[in-house]
Amino acid sequence: MSQTLSPELLSAPLVLEGRIMPASNATFLATAGDIQVVYKPVAGEKPLWDFPHGTLANREIASYAVSEALGWNVVPLTFLREGPHGPGMVQVWQEPDPDQYPVDLVAPHEVPDGWRHVLDASDARGEPVSLIHENSEPLRRMALFDVIVNNADRKGGHVLAMADGHRFGVDHGVSFNVDDKLRTVLWGWAGEELDEFERDALTRLLGDDALSATLSELVTRNEVRSFHRRCELLLARGRYPQASSQWPAIPWPAF
Repeated sequence: MSQTLSPELLSAPLVLEGRIMPASNATFLATAGDIQVVYKPVAGEKPLWDFPHGTLANREIASYAVSEALGWNVVPLTFLREGPHGPGMVQVWQEPDPDQYPVDLVAPHEVPDGWRHVLDASDARGEPVSLIHENSEPLRRMALFDVIVNNADRKGGHVLAMADGHRFGVDHGVSFNVDDKLRTVLWGWAGEELDEFERDALTRLLGDDALSATLSELVTRNEVRSFHRRCELLLARGRYPQASSQWPAIPWPAF
């Protein structure tokens, strides 16, 4: 169930607890009252050649809006507010289960039964490895969500495994580009037919005027049009897309 945006989250002082160092942009662990959150100030966003500067926070919030419209709870509660380094994206922290790895690297002969195989590669020592992910409903929904928002950075580390079996997706700052940018480790359903539940979800998105209005406040008009076009193409083709040879299909690094 999605968390409610409480007055505490909106107005309690945002107290920084530390910086999350592996992140490419300035990312802080913080608290708003008693609630632990992630804070990404707009001022800490590194310029990118293919995304307008200062827009990554809005793209994270737009991704949350799509997650909410779908009702799939892919993205944790995400919103914009002031913080110690100016306005930025704030997202409620989710503590993953350290013993679950929904996306993994294994030796080619150790792929568990029922898991989805993505690709074979070599590790830093030159040993063969296979990139795999679990075949679960929450992960399949996340894979379709990534297609819808044109997520350019679904690393394995951006999938959070909850103890109850739910999976959250985080880090959606490079989404909603008008050009095809899908880069993901969740290619296990490529080419498979959409089921009725997924087709209904896409149809709902196309008819959701409130979502379109929200997206129009967060990304450009052309990006909203491209969002609708992606939904239309998915419905027309009726299948999960195949990886394209026109751009990298896997983010780097993959984890």
